Parts: sequence; C-alpha cells; structure tokens
Amino acid sequence: MSKQAALPVIDLNAGTPCCPPLAVSRIPAETASVLAPAFKALGDPVRLQLMSMIASAEGGEACVCDLTPAFELSGPTISHHLKTLREAGLIDGERRGTWVYYRARPGIMRQLAALLVFDEAPAVQAV
Repeated sequence: MSKQAALPVIDLNAGTPCCPPLAVSRIPAETASVLAPAFKALGDPVRLQLMSMIASAEGGEACVCDLTPAFELSGPTISHHLKTLREAGLIDGERRGTWVYYRARPGIMRQLAALLVFDEAPAVQAV
C-alpha cells in the first residue's frame, strides 16, 4: 500500500480560479503540470490567432471553413494547429456535415487568465 497522497484533481471548468495569481504565490506543481500544455499550445503565433478567432467568434463558435482562409497555410497545417488546441483542452470541435465547428472552453480560459492577473497597486503596510 502506497503512502503517497493522491494528487488533487484540478477542475478546469470550475467557475472559480484553481489557485492565486502567479504574482501572489507559487503555483503548485500539480497545477503547473495540468495547465502547462495549454500555455504551451498558445505559445505558437498561429494557434494564438486561431484561439482568438474562435473565442471572439459571433455566436461563440467558428467554422474551420472561416478559419483556414485567414492564414497563408495549408488546410492540413491549420488542422494540425486546431488538433493541438483541442488536445490542450482549449477548444472543442463538432462535425456538422462537411465542416467542423470549434468553440472555446471558457473554464480553462478563465483558469489561465486568473493565473496571469497582475495587480501593480503598491502593498499597504500596517502601522
């Protein structure tokens, strides 16, 4: 029987942040390993643009038929980038006939955004 504690499950769809912002405290190793693939996926300029296009699309979803022409890349290359975003948990895709429609997953986007909050207000010292 192992004495090792089970790793806490991080709910990427939770409405509340998983942990305090990076500027407030150190991120737990378990949380870092869960969120790092999403940050890594967004580290590519094409994927960052795709994510922006999908997240800001009217109606909350974007058809691959509208995403592909926005880039000077082949369809298979765009598909590869979308697959990377999907595997990182940032988007969901739904096939409708010939086309796939993509939707951002707001829970994980909120988690990532909460980590990056940086308050520049000076700390108030107790007297």
